[in-house]
Amino acid sequence: MKIYNHILNTIEEKGAAYLILLDPDKLPENKIAGFVKHCEKSGVDGFLVGGSLMVNGDFDSFIEKVKINSTLPAIIFPGSINQVSSVADAILFISVVSGRNPEHLIGKHVLAALSIKKSGIEPISTGYILIESGSTTTAVYMSGSLPIPRNKPEIAAATALASEYLGMKMIYLEAGSGADQPVPNEIVRTVAEQCSVPIIVGGGIKDAKTAREKVKNGASIIVTGNFFENENNWNMIKEFASSIHYKLPVEV
Repeated sequence: MKIYNHILNTIEEKGAAYLILLDPDKLPENKIAGFVKHCEKSGVDGFLVGGSLMVNGDFDSFIEKVKINSTLPAIIFPGSINQVSSVADAILFISVVSGRNPEHLIGKHVLAALSIKKSGIEPISTGYILIESGSTTTAVYMSGSLPIPRNKPEIAAATALASEYLGMKMIYLEAGSGADQPVPNEIVRTVAEQCSVPIIVGGGIKDAKTAREKVKNGASIIVTGNFFENENNWNMIKEFASSIHYKLPVEV
Protein backbone atom coordinates (compact mmCIF):
# COMPACT_ATOMS: atom_id res chain seq x y z
CA MET A 1 0.00 0.00 0.00
CA LYS A 2 3.06 2.24 0.06
CA ILE A 3 2.59 3.85 -3.37
CA TYR A 4 -1.20 4.00 -3.15
CA ASN A 5 -0.93 5.78 0.21
CA HIS A 6 1.69 8.11 -1.28
CA ILE A 7 -0.80 9.02 -4.03
CA LEU A 8 -3.53 9.65 -1.46
CA ASN A 9 -1.18 11.83 0.59
CA THR A 10 -0.19 13.81 -2.52
CA ILE A 11 -3.84 14.43 -3.36
CA GLU A 12 -4.50 15.55 0.22
CA GLU A 13 -1.50 17.85 0.25
CA LYS A 14 -1.72 19.37 -3.23
CA GLY A 15 -5.39 19.06 -4.14
CA ALA A 16 -4.65 16.72 -7.06
CA ALA A 17 -1.70 14.70 -8.35
CA TYR A 18 0.01 14.96 -11.74
CA LEU A 19 1.35 11.87 -13.48
CA ILE A 20 3.09 11.77 -16.85
CA LEU A 21 2.81 8.67 -19.02
CA LEU A 22 6.07 7.43 -20.50
CA ASP A 23 5.75 5.13 -23.51
CA PRO A 24 9.02 3.22 -24.08
CA ASP A 25 8.20 3.13 -27.80
CA LYS A 26 7.87 6.91 -27.96
CA LEU A 27 10.60 8.27 -25.65
CA PRO A 28 14.10 7.63 -27.11
CA GLU A 29 16.67 6.16 -24.73
CA ASN A 30 18.91 9.21 -25.02
CA LYS A 31 16.04 11.49 -23.92
CA ILE A 32 14.95 9.58 -20.80
CA ALA A 33 17.32 11.18 -18.28
CA GLY A 34 16.75 14.74 -19.42
CA PHE A 35 12.99 14.37 -19.60
CA VAL A 36 12.39 12.74 -16.20
CA LYS A 37 14.74 15.18 -14.46
CA HIS A 38 12.90 18.08 -16.09
CA CYS A 39 9.55 16.60 -15.00
CA GLU A 40 10.65 16.26 -11.40
CA LYS A 41 11.98 19.84 -11.28
CA SER A 42 8.72 21.06 -12.84
CA GLY A 43 6.47 19.60 -10.13
CA VAL A 44 5.33 16.27 -11.61
CA ASP A 45 4.32 13.77 -8.89
CA GLY A 46 5.11 10.47 -10.61
CA PHE A 47 5.29 8.48 -13.82
CA LEU A 48 3.10 5.89 -15.48
CA VAL A 49 5.16 3.59 -17.70
CA GLY A 50 3.71 1.44 -20.47
CA GLY A 51 2.50 1.22 -24.03
CA SER A 52 -0.12 -0.52 -26.09
CA LEU A 53 2.35 -2.48 -28.22
CA MET A 54 5.90 -2.16 -26.85
CA VAL A 55 7.73 -3.26 -30.00
CA ASN A 56 11.02 -1.52 -29.21
CA GLY A 57 13.45 -1.57 -26.32
CA ASP A 58 13.72 -3.41 -23.02
CA PHE A 59 10.97 -2.70 -20.48
CA ASP A 60 13.12 -3.36 -17.40
CA SER A 61 15.97 -1.27 -18.76
CA PHE A 62 13.63 1.63 -19.55
CA ILE A 63 12.21 1.68 -16.02
CA GLU A 64 15.70 1.39 -14.54
CA LYS A 65 16.75 4.53 -16.41
CA VAL A 66 13.67 6.35 -15.15
CA LYS A 67 14.41 5.30 -11.56
CA ILE A 68 18.11 6.18 -11.77
CA ASN A 69 17.33 9.71 -12.91
CA SER A 70 14.36 10.50 -10.67
CA THR A 71 13.11 9.96 -7.14
CA LEU A 72 9.46 9.95 -8.31
CA PRO A 73 7.35 6.76 -8.26
CA ALA A 74 7.38 4.66 -11.45
CA ILE A 75 4.02 2.93 -11.82
CA ILE A 76 3.39 0.44 -14.62
CA PHE A 77 0.41 1.26 -16.82
CA PRO A 78 0.32 -2.11 -18.61
CA GLY A 79 -0.60 -2.52 -22.25
CA SER A 80 -0.10 -6.29 -22.02
CA ILE A 81 0.66 -9.04 -19.51
CA ASN A 82 4.32 -8.85 -20.54
CA GLN A 83 4.64 -5.39 -19.01
CA VAL A 84 5.48 -6.50 -15.48
CA SER A 85 8.80 -5.53 -13.92
CA SER A 86 10.24 -5.85 -10.42
CA VAL A 87 12.13 -2.61 -11.07
CA ALA A 88 8.92 -0.55 -10.88
CA ASP A 89 7.29 0.67 -7.67
CA ALA A 90 3.73 -0.41 -8.45
CA ILE A 91 1.37 -1.46 -11.23
CA LEU A 92 -2.14 -0.33 -12.06
CA PHE A 93 -4.10 -3.60 -12.01
CA ILE A 94 -6.55 -2.44 -14.64
CA SER A 95 -9.93 -3.94 -15.47
CA VAL A 96 -11.68 -2.40 -18.51
CA VAL A 97 -15.05 -2.11 -16.78
CA SER A 98 -16.60 0.03 -19.52
CA GLY A 99 -16.44 -2.92 -21.92
CA ARG A 100 -17.74 -6.46 -21.91
CA ASN A 101 -14.66 -8.22 -23.25
CA PRO A 102 -13.95 -10.88 -20.58
CA GLU A 103 -10.23 -10.95 -21.45
CA HIS A 104 -9.88 -7.35 -20.28
CA LEU A 105 -12.28 -7.70 -17.36
CA ILE A 106 -10.54 -10.69 -15.74
CA GLY A 107 -8.87 -12.96 -18.31
CA LYS A 108 -5.50 -11.23 -18.70
CA HIS A 109 -5.41 -10.58 -14.95
CA VAL A 110 -5.40 -14.30 -14.17
CA LEU A 111 -2.39 -14.74 -16.45
CA ALA A 112 -0.52 -11.81 -14.90
CA ALA A 113 -1.35 -12.24 -11.20
CA LEU A 114 1.39 -14.69 -10.23
CA SER A 115 4.02 -12.71 -12.14
CA ILE A 116 3.00 -9.56 -10.27
CA LYS A 117 3.19 -11.32 -6.92
CA LYS A 118 6.59 -12.79 -7.77
CA SER A 119 7.88 -9.35 -8.83
CA GLY A 120 7.06 -7.90 -5.39
CA ILE A 121 5.58 -4.69 -6.83
CA GLU A 122 2.42 -3.16 -5.41
CA PRO A 123 -0.79 -3.80 -7.40
CA ILE A 124 -3.34 -0.97 -7.36
CA SER A 125 -6.75 -2.18 -8.56
CA THR A 126 -8.17 0.31 -11.04
CA GLY A 127 -11.49 0.43 -12.85
CA TYR A 128 -10.67 1.59 -16.38
CA ILE A 129 -13.48 3.41 -18.18
CA LEU A 130 -13.12 4.33 -21.83
CA ILE A 131 -15.00 7.47 -22.86
CA GLU A 132 -15.89 8.36 -26.45
CA SER A 133 -13.40 10.97 -27.67
CA GLY A 134 -14.33 11.69 -31.28
CA SER A 135 -12.04 9.09 -32.84
CA THR A 136 -11.07 5.43 -32.48
CA THR A 137 -8.15 5.49 -30.06
CA THR A 138 -5.54 2.80 -29.54
CA ALA A 139 -7.09 1.91 -26.17
CA VAL A 140 -10.50 1.31 -27.75
CA TYR A 141 -9.08 -0.70 -30.64
CA MET A 142 -6.75 -2.87 -28.55
CA SER A 143 -9.37 -3.59 -25.88
CA GLY A 144 -12.00 -4.57 -28.44
CA SER A 145 -14.67 -2.72 -26.49
CA LEU A 146 -16.98 0.20 -27.09
CA PRO A 147 -16.38 3.41 -25.12
CA ILE A 148 -19.14 5.00 -23.07
CA PRO A 149 -20.85 7.77 -25.11
CA ARG A 150 -19.60 11.19 -24.04
CA ASN A 151 -23.17 12.44 -23.57
CA LYS A 152 -24.05 9.68 -21.07
CA PRO A 153 -22.54 10.74 -17.71
CA GLU A 154 -25.03 8.61 -15.82
CA ILE A 155 -23.66 5.43 -17.43
CA ALA A 156 -20.10 6.44 -16.57
CA ALA A 157 -21.12 7.21 -12.97
CA ALA A 158 -22.98 3.92 -12.49
CA THR A 159 -20.04 2.00 -13.97
CA ALA A 160 -17.56 3.80 -11.72
CA LEU A 161 -19.66 3.24 -8.61
CA ALA A 162 -20.05 -0.46 -9.40
CA SER A 163 -16.27 -0.65 -9.75
CA GLU A 164 -15.79 0.97 -6.35
CA TYR A 165 -18.27 -1.47 -4.80
CA LEU A 166 -16.27 -4.32 -6.35
CA GLY A 167 -13.22 -3.07 -4.50
CA MET A 168 -11.39 -0.93 -7.06
CA LYS A 169 -9.09 1.58 -5.35
CA MET A 170 -9.15 4.09 -8.23
CA ILE A 171 -11.27 4.93 -11.27
CA TYR A 172 -9.55 5.87 -14.53
CA LEU A 173 -11.61 7.91 -17.01
CA GLU A 174 -9.77 7.55 -20.31
CA ALA A 175 -10.35 9.41 -23.55
CA GLY A 176 -7.33 7.67 -25.09
CA SER A 177 -3.84 8.63 -26.20
CA GLY A 178 -3.97 11.48 -28.70
CA ALA A 179 -7.75 11.77 -28.31
CA ASP A 180 -9.52 14.48 -30.31
CA GLN A 181 -11.46 15.53 -27.20
CA PRO A 182 -10.79 14.98 -23.49
CA VAL A 183 -13.26 13.41 -21.06
CA PRO A 184 -16.18 15.88 -20.72
CA ASN A 185 -16.33 17.90 -17.50
CA GLU A 186 -19.88 16.68 -16.88
CA ILE A 187 -18.72 13.06 -16.84
CA VAL A 188 -15.84 13.87 -14.48
CA ARG A 189 -18.18 15.78 -12.15
CA THR A 190 -20.93 13.16 -12.16
CA VAL A 191 -18.49 10.31 -11.48
CA ALA A 192 -16.75 12.28 -8.71
CA GLU A 193 -20.08 13.04 -7.05
CA GLN A 194 -20.90 9.32 -6.85
CA CYS A 195 -17.51 7.86 -5.93
CA SER A 196 -15.26 8.19 -2.89
CA VAL A 197 -12.07 6.77 -4.46
CA PRO A 198 -9.60 8.87 -6.49
CA ILE A 199 -10.67 9.69 -10.05
CA ILE A 200 -7.91 9.66 -12.69
CA VAL A 201 -8.55 11.56 -15.92
CA GLY A 202 -6.38 11.21 -19.02
CA GLY A 203 -6.39 11.53 -22.78
CA GLY A 204 -6.68 14.61 -24.97
CA ILE A 205 -5.53 17.09 -22.30
CA LYS A 206 -3.42 19.51 -24.29
CA ASP A 207 -3.32 22.67 -22.17
CA ALA A 208 -3.10 23.66 -18.52
CA LYS A 209 -6.54 25.27 -18.53
CA THR A 210 -8.20 22.00 -19.52
CA ALA A 211 -6.24 20.17 -16.81
CA ARG A 212 -7.45 22.68 -14.19
CA GLU A 213 -11.06 22.25 -15.39
CA LYS A 214 -10.87 18.49 -14.76
CA VAL A 215 -9.58 19.08 -11.23
CA LYS A 216 -12.28 21.67 -10.52
CA ASN A 217 -14.87 19.10 -11.62
CA GLY A 218 -13.55 16.43 -9.27
CA ALA A 219 -10.51 14.75 -10.83
CA SER A 220 -7.97 13.63 -8.23
CA ILE A 221 -5.21 12.70 -10.67
CA ILE A 222 -4.42 14.08 -14.13
CA VAL A 223 -2.40 12.10 -16.66
CA THR A 224 -0.78 13.53 -19.77
CA GLY A 225 1.44 11.68 -22.20
CA ASN A 226 1.08 12.14 -25.93
CA PHE A 227 1.31 15.94 -25.70
CA PHE A 228 4.80 15.83 -24.20
CA GLU A 229 6.21 13.41 -26.74
CA ASN A 230 6.96 16.65 -28.61
CA GLU A 231 10.09 18.09 -26.99
CA ASN A 232 8.96 21.60 -27.94
CA ASN A 233 6.20 21.27 -25.32
CA TRP A 234 8.44 20.33 -22.40
CA ASN A 235 8.64 23.92 -21.18
CA MET A 236 4.89 23.76 -20.43
CA ILE A 237 5.12 20.95 -17.86
CA LYS A 238 5.54 23.33 -14.93
CA GLU A 239 2.44 25.25 -16.02
CA PHE A 240 0.47 21.99 -16.15
CA ALA A 241 1.70 20.99 -12.67
CA SER A 242 0.77 24.38 -11.19
CA SER A 243 -2.72 24.20 -12.69
CA ILE A 244 -3.30 20.64 -11.45
CA HIS A 245 -2.08 21.32 -7.91
CA TYR A 246 -5.28 23.13 -7.04
CA LYS A 247 -7.33 22.77 -3.88
CA LEU A 248 -11.04 23.43 -4.20
CA PRO A 249 -12.31 26.22 -1.93
CA VAL A 250 -13.68 24.92 1.37
CA GLU A 251 -17.43 25.45 1.69
CA VAL A 252 -18.60 27.16 4.88
